[in-house]
Amino acid sequence: MFSHEQKMGNMRFGPFKLASCAVLAPMAGITDPGMRRLAMRFGAGIAVAEMAGARFLIEAERGAMQRMQRVGFPHVVQIAGRDPDALAQAARIAEDAGADAIDINMGCPAQRVVGGGMAGAALMTEPALAAELVRAVVAAVSRPVSVKMRLGWDDSLRNAPEIARIAEGEGAAWLTVHGRTRQQFYKGSADWAAIRAVREAVQLPLIANGDCSSAADARAMLAQSGADAVMIGRAAVGRPWLVGEIGAALEGRAAPVLSPHDKFVAARAHYETLLDLFGVAQGVRHARKHLAAYVQEAAHEGAGLNDAGRARLVTTLEPREALDLLEAAFLGPACDGVAA
Repeated sequence: MFSHEQKMGNMRFGPFKLASCAVLAPMAGITDPGMRRLAMRFGAGIAVAEMAGARFLIEAERGAMQRMQRVGFPHVVQIAGRDPDALAQAARIAEDAGADAIDINMGCPAQRVVGGGMAGAALMTEPALAAELVRAVVAAVSRPVSVKMRLGWDDSLRNAPEIARIAEGEGAAWLTVHGRTRQQFYKGSADWAAIRAVREAVQLPLIANGDCSSAADARAMLAQSGADAVMIGRAAVGRPWLVGEIGAALEGRAAPVLSPHDKFVAARAHYETLLDLFGVAQGVRHARKHLAAYVQEAAHEGAGLNDAGRARLVTTLEPREALDLLEAAFLGPACDGVAA
């Protein structure tokens, strides 16, 4: 179990000492190194790298290697696949590249993952294969191995406790459970109370995931699930500091109060990281979803851009123009397109 010591930097997570018991979820196409670096800087306990397919790692696909870039400690890399040998090889590649822990994806609901590949959440329908995968990865690396899953495939197969027991038996170090089935995708509300069945099934540290967007949510999630930590996903897009804020609140600490200027500086650093990582041509396109989310956050602060400004921000191919618009969004009129 985790040890909540109520002091920053003393959260024990298996072999690791973490800044907090709030962690950033792996999100494909979202949790790039720029976002993860900011989340860690603002106090996230872990910022899990976005899912990397075993095949892409084995083939040394450049994009997969870029996206799992180390940004802090502990560096957790999530891998996906259904072939035990390939998954073990991918885990070794991640370890050699600096991963401190390996997370096995058994929860992704995307059709491209569960369809032809029959990986992600589809693995919950094959407990014997799930066991073989965990066994293979644990044997392949010297780092801790974790498993992220859902409640089950659908309401007729809510077998997360069974998969959790299998993972524990095969040597997993901790578990993360999203409080929905695969067939729910992201509809409705996450069922935090249903995660408690996993808590009662295993002794491993447990992270609860799904619909956590505030400290109040996190407290309710922990109380209902019996989990030891919370994982924040979509709510942190455009607000990478949110994870650290929630972690601080859970531990009775006061998180730094960020000014609009602080948030702009963070958003600018994220954008510039993406340009450095992917190059300008690819970076400006990859950044668009983040820029849109940052502008939405700025609007909550009472600033923001008008429709024309927002449209320009997510279509411009010029980094200087994008940064000017981003600054205007957070700090007030600086160019055409700023809301009055």
